[in-house]
Amino acid sequence: MPITDLKAHFAAEGTAVNGWCAIPSPVTAEITGRAGFDMVTVDLQHGLIDYQMALTMCQVLQGLPAPVLCRVPWNEPGIIMKCLDAGFSGLICPMINTVDDARSLVEAARYAPLGGRSFGPTRANMVHGAAYAQGANDRILLLAMIETREALSNLDAILGVDGIDGVYVGPSDLGLSLGHEPTLDPTAPEVIDAIARIAARTRAAGRVAGVHTGSPAMVRAMLDKGFHFASLLTDVRLFTNALAKSLAEVRDTRAETVSGY
Repeated sequence: MPITDLKAHFAAEGTAVNGWCAIPSPVTAEITGRAGFDMVTVDLQHGLIDYQMALTMCQVLQGLPAPVLCRVPWNEPGIIMKCLDAGFSGLICPMINTVDDARSLVEAARYAPLGGRSFGPTRANMVHGAAYAQGANDRILLLAMIETREALSNLDAILGVDGIDGVYVGPSDLGLSLGHEPTLDPTAPEVIDAIARIAARTRAAGRVAGVHTGSPAMVRAMLDKGFHFASLLTDVRLFTNALAKSLAEVRDTRAETVSGY
């Protein structure tokens, strides 16, 4: 059954597998959207996607039965407002390390009186209806990325900021910040424990917990640990690894999977 309201779905203890688009192409976006993911995210940060392409990909994906989120490049009001005006159903913001960072995110992403988002939902009105502004603060899923030692120490305070719906864990940066290898499939006990604590504390606060992963097995493990949703790799990694595996089979050699983002 397709998810029509992410907040309601997660509030009802539903879980989801998220597809991740980093390739700047409406074709690969459509392939991802038709693959059966419960939700899809368009990445403007580490992906190769600019705003205009993100808009095009959003238009393609919203014709398919899965909510579409975006990850913005930074906690910067201009791009946050433009992405929301484009009609995305949710927003993930990187490197939210402090309460002030979280408050700045809310200020840019929420309409008054909760925030200071400027009014001009050009495409969002077309997608979500003329009354979009009245319900946008309740409709938009707003997630702060927890991916540093500092953010981990401020997690409870960040979760307490009104307007933040939850958090999204970036294992690579979190591992790097904790002094370990940056990887989407961490094995360092300190990183694994930190990720588990984020899920537990986020759920205890009644917020939504999401996480990026480096393998199907990690998706299952993260959902079992209490995360509401987990992202399966990226389209870049899935494509690269599939090519390497198939070519290795042709040449009868061992495939090397991509360990980076």
